[in-house]
Amino acid sequence: MRAGAGRAVAVAVVVLAATLTALLVLRGGGQAAVAGQGATPRPVGSGGQAADFAAGRGAAAGGRSSGTTPARLPSADPAATRLDGDPLSAAAAYAAGRAGSVLAAVYDVRTGQSWQLGDGQPQAEASIVKLDILETLLARQDGATLPAGDQALAQSMIEDSDNDAATSLWDEAGGAAGLAAYNGAAGLTGTTPSQCVDCAGFAWPGWGLTTTLPRDQLTLLKQLIVPASRPLLSDTARSYALSLMENVAPEQRWGVSGGVPAGVTVALKNGWLPLDGANTDWQVNSVGWVSGAGRDYLIAVLTTGSPSEQYGIDTISGLSALVWSALG
Repeated sequence: MRAGAGRAVAVAVVVLAATLTALLVLRGGGQAAVAGQGATPRPVGSGGQAADFAAGRGAAAGGRSSGTTPARLPSADPAATRLDGDPLSAAAAYAAGRAGSVLAAVYDVRTGQSWQLGDGQPQAEASIVKLDILETLLARQDGATLPAGDQALAQSMIEDSDNDAATSLWDEAGGAAGLAAYNGAAGLTGTTPSQCVDCAGFAWPGWGLTTTLPRDQLTLLKQLIVPASRPLLSDTARSYALSLMENVAPEQRWGVSGGVPAGVTVALKNGWLPLDGANTDWQVNSVGWVSGAGRDYLIAVLTTGSPSEQYGIDTISGLSALVWSALG
């Protein structure tokens, strides 16, 4: 056997072993219990770091651990990550070494291929549900633009992750029933809107306890990027939603933008929420569209059980950097 061929086989064996190990770890439990998912929500303490459910821009602005240097993004061997054509292969091995539970999905707009990492239970959405609220509201306009007042609320909800604005638009969109109707029409099968906004034992707006799976988040994103033959949203509505997601507050441009160089279009929405009073069990999520430098894809990453907000951010950023590299 030639030396070059031997090295290729060795790389393939290492990647396959890492992927199988990651899947076993992700399937083997260890996923933190999610408030609102078949159980009474766990209370969140009033002290310490606030969730993004606090009014305004939330924890991303001032909630990251002071003096903490973000983890270095992992590098990937492009040849290795493309051996099986799955951009989540290297990401699976990376996720297996991180605390908590990670679920992810990627859709390549160019080829129509999709991939999934993990098969765990639905996780709490936190503020990524705000994209669902926006799409539901836009669909109800039947092609018309939002009234000026609602446009101001939508801008605050998406760009600044403002919770008061989200609660107002949640109500206007029809609440849980309104989102469920839109989600059904869009083809979501693993998302359950929260039945309460003021939830007993829970300090933050209950719409963040809506649970979802990454594949459903891709379905929502497809409504903006690759709509079906009979789209639920008008061209104007899609452009409007993407413009908000492309202009989130600077301190919230983390997550699925990990590893993406300047000049590439990134439209995203993030969510972050402590699931316990000690702020040692975090739900951190990121969903979005990345287009440029020869790539065009949708990505959704959900993480639960992170020991801190920053840890969850680093997990998603690291995984996303591997996906960016693999799709090049």
